[in-house]
Amino acid sequence: MPTYRDEAVVLRVHKLGEADRIVTMLTRRHGRVRAVGKGVRRTTSRFGARLEPGSHIDVQIHSRLPEGQTGPNGRRGLDLVTETTSLGAYGAQLATDYSAWTAVSAICETTERLTDEGEPSLRLYLLLVGALKALVSREHDPSLVLDAFLIRAMANEGWEPALRECAKCSDPGPHAAFNVAAGGAVCDGCRPAGSASPAPATVDLMWSLLGGDWPVADANEPAPRRETSGLIAAHLQWHLERGLRSLPLVDRTG
Repeated sequence: MPTYRDEAVVLRVHKLGEADRIVTMLTRRHGRVRAVGKGVRRTTSRFGARLEPGSHIDVQIHSRLPEGQTGPNGRRGLDLVTETTSLGAYGAQLATDYSAWTAVSAICETTERLTDEGEPSLRLYLLLVGALKALVSREHDPSLVLDAFLIRAMANEGWEPALRECAKCSDPGPHAAFNVAAGGAVCDGCRPAGSASPAPATVDLMWSLLGGDWPVADANEPAPRRETSGLIAAHLQWHLERGLRSLPLVDRTG
């Protein structure tokens, strides 16, 4: 079996048999990978604690198929984790902080939804690692870190919401209405029925999160933050065409 080594962030784990786990990871060079961690649920496991959601690891994997090939269903199947080294136990460091941990969960679930097995996504990988490091540093509210990750991940996918011009006619703003299905801010002439009317501070906050202007983002009041979170979540889930299970659990009280 071919063997490869890569950096990765663990996105999700679930049980397999009595002692194993299936680990879903986003790797730096090989995209999303699913692999079996043999015996990692045993207390004697050499690397079980490193294969937890939010862990940043250097991992060695035995592949079931030659690199670049997929099975008949288009999936690679399950590889095998043979060695890991911790680069940052971010999930473990945040597990006792409800606000931060729910943000981690939403970030990891979103990353999994936005990636395909075996398809490299370096920019999203770097966004993911940066978001986890920001949560651990505790310099910003976890909800803001999550929203910054979500809006930048959407921009990476080509789903960036229009904020400074009309999403339909490109008329320069600011505009008072926001419509998720239309693609963001809309002018009075293009405004569909049922459009939201966010506060100007909300649109400014979304712009700040997209551009990484943290002094402006951190200075915002709770009301614009909550409205921003709602619009970003709605925009993301509209494009995904399904809800995210972790988002309703996120603490938005900050």
